[in-house]
Order: sequence, then C-alpha cells, then structure tokens
Amino acid sequence: MEKVVLAYSGGLDTSVAIKWLKERYNREVIALTIDVGNERDFSAIQQKALKVGAIKAVVKDAKEVFVNEFIFPALQAGAVYEGQYPLATALARPLIARLLVEVAKAEGATAVAHGCTGKGNDQVRFDVGVAALAPDFKIIAPAREWGMTREETIKYADRHGIPVPITVASPYSIDENLWGRSIECGVLEDPWAEPPEEVYAWTKSPDKTPDKPAYVEIGFEHGIPATLDGKRLDGVSLIRQLNELAGAHGVGRIDHVENRLVGIKSREIYEAPAGTVLLRAHQALEAMTLSKAQLRFKQKVAMEMADIIYNGLWFSALREDLAAFVASTQRFVTGTVRLKLFKGNCTVVGRKSPFSLYSFSLATYDKGDKFDQSASPGFIHIWGLPVRTQSQVQGIGETTEEET
Repeated sequence: MEKVVLAYSGGLDTSVAIKWLKERYNREVIALTIDVGNERDFSAIQQKALKVGAIKAVVKDAKEVFVNEFIFPALQAGAVYEGQYPLATALARPLIARLLVEVAKAEGATAVAHGCTGKGNDQVRFDVGVAALAPDFKIIAPAREWGMTREETIKYADRHGIPVPITVASPYSIDENLWGRSIECGVLEDPWAEPPEEVYAWTKSPDKTPDKPAYVEIGFEHGIPATLDGKRLDGVSLIRQLNELAGAHGVGRIDHVENRLVGIKSREIYEAPAGTVLLRAHQALEAMTLSKAQLRFKQKVAMEMADIIYNGLWFSALREDLAAFVASTQRFVTGTVRLKLFKGNCTVVGRKSPFSLYSFSLATYDKGDKFDQSASPGFIHIWGLPVRTQSQVQGIGETTEEET
C-alpha cells in the first residue's frame, strides 16, 4: 500500500482527513506535525493521529528554523500584506511544505496531503511549494475534494468517533505560530459585526490593560532583533517574551478585510503582539540608517515581498533576488529602539544607532547649527529651474485658450 504524508494539526479537517484518505485513496497515512510555536500538547496530537488511523505520527520542532529562515528575513524586508497582515500563517506554509517533502522522501512516500479548502490561500502555498521542491509528488487536498460543509465535516467526525476541538456552536478556524494568530469563520464572516472578545487569546482588551504604560528597548544587529531591554536572547525567546508583554497591553489586534489570492475578499482577525512591535521598531531604525533613496525603493520591495509570501511563491527566483537586495540594505541597520506600550498602542519614543544618518548639528535650530543656509537660494534656483522654464513657455497653472 502506498504512503501519503499528511500535514497534521490535530484540528477538524486534518483529523477527518486521516480516515478519508484511507477510504478514498487506500493509502497509509503518516501524520506530520510541525512545531512552529503553536503552544500545543504535541504528544497528545501524536497519540490522536495514531488513534484516528495514522500508521505513524512524526513531530518536528522547527521553531528556530522558522524564526531564523522565515520570520526574520520577512522582518528585515518589512513585509506586511496590504499594510496590515504580518504574514504569520503565510510564512509558516513554505517551511511546512519543505518538511513535508523531506519526510515523504525519508519515508518512501509518493504523495503529500494537507487540510486546506478550495477557497483559501494555504492550498496555493502548499501546492506550489511542494511542486517547486518535488515536482513528481502527488498532492492531495481532502477538504478541497470531499465537498462537505463545516457542519457536515463535524458530523462525519462524530460518526467515525473522531474527537475534534470544535463544535457547531463555536465554529472558529484558528491557526497560530510564534509570529501570530489568525481567526476566521463564524460571526467573523460578517464584516459589520464587532469581533467578540472570545476570539482573542494573546491580547487583552485595551480597556482591561494596565493604566501605566510599559517601555521596552529592542536592540538590532543588521536588521535582526538581538536584545530585549539590554538582555541578549535567541529569536524564539525574544518573540515569545514580546508576545506576552505587548499582548498584556492590548497591542497587536488586527481586523482586516483582505484580498485573497483566489479572488475573494475575506474578513480575518489577527493577533500579532511581537510582530507589531518588531516591525514598528525595525522601520524606525531603518529611518535612521538608510538614505531617502534606499527607503523609497525598499518600500516597493517590501510590498512586492509581501505579495510573494502571501501568494505562496517563497520558493521562487524572484524572492531569492529580492532577498539579496534586502540583505544588502541591512548592513547598517544596527541600533536600539525604545517603544511605549499603552492601551493597545505601540509608539516609537526613541531610537539610536552608531550608523545613524541623523545629524544633530545639521538638524538643530539652536547653537551648534552647521547647516549652511546661505547655500539654499542657489539650490532652490537650480531645483526649481525646470518648473520655472516650463511655466514661462507653457503657462503651467494658467488656463489656455484651447481649454476655454
């Protein structure tokens, strides 16, 4: 009997998929669970997969790889989809696709499977990622094939004695990792409805946060966060501590109506306390250490990189090319940023760097001012020459006879 490696979360769709894959495809299922900071009982998930019918359940701790090879490069790029979504789920998918292929090859499997539906973005990320790494592999997406509604899937699980942590009364679909938490379905599908407090797990409601602000200092080395309040931490620990601290002050809630790759708009709720803080701090440090031209062009690259990640093209030549540019821009993005966390807000209140392009002697209006103001008239004369010339010849700003 042929084998298939299933990306297994322990949730509704992937739990049902173990049984369904055996019934429909007559394949032995190897369940692969990836620890990307999900904060779950992976031993229990392993046992559940075996109980449901998997012949083997594998758990991979990929937190460090996730942070160093996916999260931090995206942070350096400033990649945020549509200006709101820090791409937590989107960043984890190419890593999972890579590990699916690695385990499948090690286990002698000829196919991989995932629990994505036909309406979401993750199906694209998995399918394209696997196709890039193992073009000959068969990719099976049970939830895209079986045609069951969410309620019907729950009933299927009940009929086959498959325990699932979801009910018709609480139908939220949740995905989480170190970089963020996403929640969809249920009442959230109505974009007019305010998200109920029950959907949030990492962040306190701003009206229940401390009345005294918290200040945090983040030290960066070449665009990578390395210290928290002066203490050197590995990436996983730094993100975890920031998630806890910023979440306690209500920072990181995102309510986003986004444009999915498949052509529909969807309402998503995200929690990204650490991501919100680090992205803001990194942006502030770049403003100190990059030139105007670098910043302007990098903003375009950031948008392109966000689209690439969101659209499942991590394993593409263009992503590698842009990553090389981003790495070059980070050579001098070293320094410290101080932020204020208060009632759901994250505000940059200080920044410093040994490579800062900010010059006090040039910026100040007080004593010590070294800016040569006498040079300004000549500069303005040359700068405005094209506008002045065009106005003299064509009367820019005036109504011409042809227009009247």
